[in-house]
Amino acid sequence: MADDAKAGVPDFANWSCPLPLADYPTIVMGHGGGGKLGNELVEHLFLPAFRNPALENLGDAAVLETAGARLALSTDSFVVQPLFFPGGSIGELAVNGTVNDLAVSGAEPKFLSASFILEEGFQLSQLAAIVDDMAKAAATAHVQIVTGDTKVVERGHGDGCYITTAGVGVLRPGIQVGPHRAEVGDAIIVSGTIGDHGMAIMSVREGLEFESQIRSDCAALNGMIAEVLDAAGASVHVMRDPTRGGLASTLNEIAHSSDVGVAIDESSVPVRPEVQSACELLGLDPVYVANEGKVVFFVAPQAAGRVLEILRAHPLGRDAARIGHVTAEHKHMLVARTGMGANRVIPTMIGEQLPRIC
Repeated sequence: MADDAKAGVPDFANWSCPLPLADYPTIVMGHGGGGKLGNELVEHLFLPAFRNPALENLGDAAVLETAGARLALSTDSFVVQPLFFPGGSIGELAVNGTVNDLAVSGAEPKFLSASFILEEGFQLSQLAAIVDDMAKAAATAHVQIVTGDTKVVERGHGDGCYITTAGVGVLRPGIQVGPHRAEVGDAIIVSGTIGDHGMAIMSVREGLEFESQIRSDCAALNGMIAEVLDAAGASVHVMRDPTRGGLASTLNEIAHSSDVGVAIDESSVPVRPEVQSACELLGLDPVYVANEGKVVFFVAPQAAGRVLEILRAHPLGRDAARIGHVTAEHKHMLVARTGMGANRVIPTMIGEQLPRIC
């Protein structure tokens, strides 16, 4: 093992929980899928190397305090294929994804950076369309793209266009949300139908056609979230956007971070019929499919009705539903009540069902 360490191979035996990383000495696609592999990479590689109080929160954005101001900082990379899809593009996704990460952290998004990695031979017309989509998305979200960078790699060493964005937002006074703040009794609310984005991507890749076209839910959610916080304030304990790994991975992460159990009713989880059909055709479970325009709220039970009312009055929250609650039972686990009246445990996936969806 000493020789391996000298050669740059990590000493897995010294890690606090070597599996499943010890089974993967090289990076696989699942490491980027929002499942157990990605979580292990963060917990046992990145977190020990960079450990600090802001990072240890492991939220969608870091909460920072400087010169009396409370800021949120988030960063994300986007490698989706295809670059343009029903309901959006990589440009819209890059802006909205970072805006949403700031918003679910309780911040008002203000400024973004944008970094482009372009492949030699990429069409300037496509790049112009992506940049135009980014500009429109930023204007819609009321944020500014204030700095950036461009790099070009040789033909065959990229995939057309990758984008990395970072965002800064100002945290609301008195608002404390985070994956570790869920409380027993909290109502769990999702702002709309799940699985739309992931299945929009897959329907294009697989050439699937349905009576109604599946469209991505890609959208900036900061306006809708601001309305919820204006009305419910401190009653909102957790907000997350269930992107990679979908609703199931998000709920499992919160259950673990807050040392609680999560119980949902499968029949209450909103799924569009065409998305359900596509999932069944491809052998996928919609609770694991990525979303890019939805929020999961954990709120005090007395505020649940008001939050639902606000969401359903907003164009992006018309299909909002209360899907479950937080329990002191089965800690660190997500358990679903099925349509047959049985319970099933929904674990975090090892890797991912759908690669390259954001």
